[in-house]
Amino acid sequence: MKKQAGFTLIELMIVVAIIGILAAIAVPQYQTYTKKAKFSEVVQATQPYKLGVELCYQNNANTLTNCVAGTSPDIPANTTGAAGFVNSVATAASGVITATAVSSNGLSGETYILTPAAASASATVANALTWTISGTCKSAGIC
Repeated sequence: MKKQAGFTLIELMIVVAIIGILAAIAVPQYQTYTKKAKFSEVVQATQPYKLGVELCYQNNANTLTNCVAGTSPDIPANTTGAAGFVNSVATAASGVITATAVSSNGLSGETYILTPAAASASATVANALTWTISGTCKSAGIC
């Protein structure tokens, strides 16, 4: 008698089920990971503006009143027009920085808003700024 070798139907179905479960978990996680990686460029684009606002704050007797692009020489000019994954970066009243992502390549024009505030008097670094992050990137879970 000739012995038959191979996989049974149930074994093949189990393998397909395992692959399906892994794909259902891995693909969404990977998409979120790539979206976060792309959005990190938007976060990085705010660094010169943060530094400018902090310099403006120190140079104006620890006040944020005139810390706006165009008013303070410490703050870079507002940028518009897509460059990479960054659509625009701008500073507004009291040094609030708003960066917007492009609406393509997996991003949906999410915003990243940094709001400066003077640190409390009991902070370890006197006259420092603390930054609060807000914007639609928070609800999207990418910042």
